[in-house]
Amino acid sequence: MIKHYKKQYNFWITDAYFDEATRMELLAIGDNEKEIEDRFYRDLEFGTGGLRGVIGAGTNRMNIYTVRKASQGLANYILKQGGADRGIVIAYDSRRFSPEFAEETALCMAANGIKAHVFDSLRPTPELSFALRKLGCISGVVITASHNPPEYNGYKVYWEDGAQITAPKDKEIIAEVNAITDYYTVKTMDKKAAIAASLYQVIGEEIDDAYIAELKKQIIHPDVIKAACKDLKIVYSPFNGTGNVPVCRILAELGFENVYVVKEQQMPDPNFTTLEYPNPEDPKAFMLALDLAKEVDADVVLATDPDADRLGIYAKDIKTGDYIPFTGNMSGMLICEYILRERTKNGTMPERPALVSTIVTTDMAKVIAEVYGVQFIEVLTGFKFIGEQIKFFEQTGSNNYVFGLEESYGCLAGTHARDKDAIVAVMCLCEVAAWCKVQGISLWDMMLEMYEKYGYFKETQYTITLKGIEGSKQIIAIMDKLRNNPPKAFGDKKVLAVRDYKTGKVVDISSGTETETGLPSSNVLYFELTGGAWCCVRPSGTEPKIKFYMGVKGSSLVDAEEQVEKLTEAVK
Repeated sequence: MIKHYKKQYNFWITDAYFDEATRMELLAIGDNEKEIEDRFYRDLEFGTGGLRGVIGAGTNRMNIYTVRKASQGLANYILKQGGADRGIVIAYDSRRFSPEFAEETALCMAANGIKAHVFDSLRPTPELSFALRKLGCISGVVITASHNPPEYNGYKVYWEDGAQITAPKDKEIIAEVNAITDYYTVKTMDKKAAIAASLYQVIGEEIDDAYIAELKKQIIHPDVIKAACKDLKIVYSPFNGTGNVPVCRILAELGFENVYVVKEQQMPDPNFTTLEYPNPEDPKAFMLALDLAKEVDADVVLATDPDADRLGIYAKDIKTGDYIPFTGNMSGMLICEYILRERTKNGTMPERPALVSTIVTTDMAKVIAEVYGVQFIEVLTGFKFIGEQIKFFEQTGSNNYVFGLEESYGCLAGTHARDKDAIVAVMCLCEVAAWCKVQGISLWDMMLEMYEKYGYFKETQYTITLKGIEGSKQIIAIMDKLRNNPPKAFGDKKVLAVRDYKTGKVVDISSGTETETGLPSSNVLYFELTGGAWCCVRPSGTEPKIKFYMGVKGSSLVDAEEQVEKLTEAVK
């Protein structure tokens, strides 16, 4: 009997539905059984955020056929929700085939009678979130693989509230996508015909202007920027992605005069030629930016990932001249402290303010919220859950959103978008840097003051990459082992309680009592440890990885560093 993956392979190389380039690519791997199996052993999984995978021919790859299939499933769902008249908005980044995949998505929607608003060129992911609500669309798609390596691309789905899809819609859309088993049922149409039928509309400048105007509303002290804009030196890299135009525009319009862009990483480049990995979490990605910073004596060094929803920073220590790397927790806390402090001082804090954070983000967020009398709300990992809280606040009137952040270099000030936004983060951080400049201190000095005030919180991550079918099985086995036989300690830190977000139970180890997590079901384990430390484990939703997040609270920077190193070794 021919194996399932071989049947699929044969169908793709013989059926007239697939184009010649696809057929030739697949014929070239005809004698590589392992490669055929990897490309066809499953359909590329349409997960809770959409698709993400390696570009190439096959059912387990990102290509026009898998994109069309996902789009047809989404179109079927939109039609069932009665949302055809409201339309959809589509954006894309600088990756290989991003414009083509955006086009395929739009033409599939148009063929289903759903109007597609398509950006005229690459745009940041947060601008898609903004445009969706601005245009009153029912859904949105952005073609991006965020900070993944260059061989990847992806397809992120958003709903009418501007956030990525959450329960129950995520599961319902997944069911529609999975229900499509025949490629011939997937609709598409000619672009000229779609434009003539008013089902394909190009958008651009008018959305950009509205988006930038909305961001500027988050500025608290224009006078502070005015006082520092001639002296503050900023180095910026868009990592060859979508951030260059909006970041440079907003900083120029606010009056910052010394903005130096890393030339080699300024223009869109799908190969990310000077970057091993276009991720602001990777110190190696900052090499060129730091060289430029030393050359111009910059105060702050900024980098956004290719779809400009994450921001990484380094800041100069004026005492030593060194550039200090900031984690996403640290930069998020700087912006958070500044917003809460200054809004409290000048009376612009809304009633019933709320700070939203994820379960793997720094515990400093809880302490800051308490100090300023702001309600602290914790959600599952993934910024879509922060975006969802804004929707809940609007529906119930329970709170007013002030700020939200996650440890993976993403935050959002304001409610113009419902996803993390590196453009607004750059703007806010540069205001904080301007405030520090006026005070005669650096961002690093401000961070040290915060550690002194709130506690020496330190977090880290340990990741294991396990690719392919075998890797997927290993990840399941690791989670099962930790769930069924949880460790009693991590090194010298005893486990006090285990939160299993899959079962929704929190078990207190000493008493054995059970309580509810109060959050939706997710394959995540969280170990509360002695001394205010913690460890959280989850499989990545977008990459073949299992991630261990850890946090400690020390008595000094050195103590926190030592604790986190010990905890990491214990986890390994």
